[in-house]
Amino acid sequence: MTAATAPASAHPHVWITAASEVIYAADGSITGVRHAWTFDDMFSTYALQGMESKAKGVWTREELAPLAQTNVESLKEFGFFTFAKADGKKEKFLEPVDYYLEHKDGALVLHFMLPFRTPVKTKQLALEVYDPSFFVDFSLSKQDPVRLVGAPSSCALSIQRPNDGSAAAQQLNEQSFSSGENANYGAMFANKITVDCP
Repeated sequence: MTAATAPASAHPHVWITAASEVIYAADGSITGVRHAWTFDDMFSTYALQGMESKAKGVWTREELAPLAQTNVESLKEFGFFTFAKADGKKEKFLEPVDYYLEHKDGALVLHFMLPFRTPVKTKQLALEVYDPSFFVDFSLSKQDPVRLVGAPSSCALSIQRPNDGSAAAQQLNEQSFSSGENANYGAMFANKITVDCP
């Protein structure tokens, strides 16, 4: 998961289907985001090459632990492809916790929790999940793509997928989180999650 490509030739090499949870504390503050990312079959097969398992074609969470650690460590330099704003202000995450890989239906699924540096109380949380270089293509799961866990009943969730229309994609690009002409090409393909808590 490296190297940005110029927009003219940019195309993904890894495909991820994402499901996420926004986690709330009892006082209504948001403590972080929990991800479950399912990698495409080709990447999963490649990543598992040479890895030994007790049962052929089946890997346990323990057997996958070193690979999970490598994945999480390599994601750090990309900001875990997760960008957050609380009431328009950028928020930062701590190191991921509770991370592990599972092998399910022939694919690798990476689970991890991204805690906010400090829990945030906000009227609006905006989350974007994407790779600025578009090396990794993220699509939200068709079923339960985003869940609010422990949220106040007044909170409302909306999701904007990149294929909702080119105008929306253009708007996402204008609101990009990075700088540089080609550095944020992937923002046009961002999945945008908005939580409003009046």
